[in-house]
Amino acid sequence: MSDTNPTLNAIIVGGGPVGWLSALALAQNGINTTLLAKRESLNDLRTVALMQGSLAFLKNIGIDAASIKDVAALETMRLIDGTKRLVRAPEVSFSASEIGHSYFALNVPVIGLVKRIQESLLNHLNFTHIEHLASDISLSKGVEIFTDANKLLSADILVGADGRGSKVRDSANISVKKWEYPQTAFITQFSHSKSHMNISTEFHTETGPFTLVPLSGNRSAVVCVVKPETADKLMAMNEVELIHELETRSSHLLGKISDTGAKQTFPMSSQISNKMAVGCTFLVGESGHAFPPIGAQGLNLGIRDVEELASQLRHKTRSDIERTSNAYNHARRLDVTTRTVGVDLLNRSLLTDFLPVQSLRGLGLFATKSITHLRKAMMREGLGAYSS
Repeated sequence: MSDTNPTLNAIIVGGGPVGWLSALALAQNGINTTLLAKRESLNDLRTVALMQGSLAFLKNIGIDAASIKDVAALETMRLIDGTKRLVRAPEVSFSASEIGHSYFALNVPVIGLVKRIQESLLNHLNFTHIEHLASDISLSKGVEIFTDANKLLSADILVGADGRGSKVRDSANISVKKWEYPQTAFITQFSHSKSHMNISTEFHTETGPFTLVPLSGNRSAVVCVVKPETADKLMAMNEVELIHELETRSSHLLGKISDTGAKQTFPMSSQISNKMAVGCTFLVGESGHAFPPIGAQGLNLGIRDVEELASQLRHKTRSDIERTSNAYNHARRLDVTTRTVGVDLLNRSLLTDFLPVQSLRGLGLFATKSITHLRKAMMREGLGAYSS
């Protein structure tokens, strides 16, 4: 291809939060961007704790997360060992004020975040949304995609934001390692009589984390990771039964629970691609990595993919694509690998009955609670890892 027209053309496949965010970031970089995705019904109950670096990147591209409906600040992160095992870890709380911040993160409803990104893309000169799916992808001569409406699209670069079963990843012959856990995440929201005090509480249980995350007012979201059969029982409960279950599992920290919302479940699994980019193909979000909802890592990691992708493609021409994909892959590998392995190890430490592993987890949390320098270093790492 000639470089007489230096403007890159990109096709993004996938319409989740990372897909829409990729479209906004690339379009604002002057790249002619097409998002190929069905406009999904926005019924996702999940919320995401956006860390400081993610918030800063969003603000840089015009998204003020603090103004999204039902956002709540996470000022304190509390870890409680809710197991009944012989070796139990001490309760540990991290306060953002200890390192000079007013909060660690903002808890944002996924629906509200996607809507705000879509609003920012309305009438954008560099953006086109095609509400179809990719039926066939060819990468032999640049990027060529046939849609399910039998329309041919072509571009210089292809961005896979199409999730765990990524067709883009498969078309680029990027292999992926997958593994499953005997767990399912149950998600809902509810009102409560006591204030959450902007504290996010994560109970570590024998089946996985039970996490209470503040929403605006006296409402919270809950992510309860349990055995699949237990998740089925939670889904089948009426409101009275579910309230009793949630109050018990939360040790009544939030007082009386009421007004539970809709319920959803998600099977737990992890996967990691052996590359984040090859040739003209770039992976972002769960097309490149996915793991259980522990420690607010998932979407923040995907946002860092988008930030790096936008940075690498800025002011690039067609002749730079191969070098850019190599640079992007190199830049993202360490972050993606360490986060995926870290979450996997923590999750497995909750599931195992092996006493030495329980002891190591307990000792680690004890050291974090007792050693001030270690506590502050971990908190700064949590913030700094998300900084641009």
